[in-house]
Amino acid sequence: MSKILVVEDDVMLNSGLCYNLELDAYKAGSAHDAAEALEKTKNEIFDLVILDVNLPDGDGFELCKKIMAAHDIPIIFLTARDLEADVMKGFDLGADDYITKPFNINIFRKKVAAVLKRSNKAANRAFYVCGDLVIDFDKLTATIKDEPVIFTPTEYKILKIFTSNPNVLLTRQVLLEKLYDVDANFVDEHALTVNINRLRSKIETGDRKYIKTVYGMGYLWAGDKE
Repeated sequence: MSKILVVEDDVMLNSGLCYNLELDAYKAGSAHDAAEALEKTKNEIFDLVILDVNLPDGDGFELCKKIMAAHDIPIIFLTARDLEADVMKGFDLGADDYITKPFNINIFRKKVAAVLKRSNKAANRAFYVCGDLVIDFDKLTATIKDEPVIFTPTEYKILKIFTSNPNVLLTRQVLLEKLYDVDANFVDEHALTVNINRLRSKIETGDRKYIKTVYGMGYLWAGDKE
């Protein structure tokens, strides 16, 4: 289930967008200003951000820069600013689409589905290299120092989550929800601990650490800092 953050200060519009996204079986979260949006993207993993340009505490374009600097998340601008210069600026920042208000909700839903489809295809073709570790997520193969290493499907999913969010603190709840696509309250946390410990034993050495434990909070993929 894809998770979408709607950043819109109009409470009724925000609620309506979340309602329609959930009709399409997405999990929708809401933020009503830039500060709340930044906080949520720091603590949760989202597959898409719907972003208004005019926010009460800042400019959506600047918020887009901050989000994209920390995460590889598709962004759709949703705004009343329909000047060509604004539209071009949105795309220059790397936005995946730019929808101007007023808009047709059915077209909005189609655009969301199209962006997520493109994003998922790109993610499924990902090829990751970090130090001696090379992972082909498309073929589900991996090597360390050119030697094959075998991962289970669950371990590949954990690696994909980590490598898609380098140097970002991921709480245990976020990892469990992303890994099993269900409410984390219904998953045995012990299984996550076992899988991460097993991953460490396969990829880490005395002088090379990839997964950092942040005690009492969660984990962080620190391989890209090495």
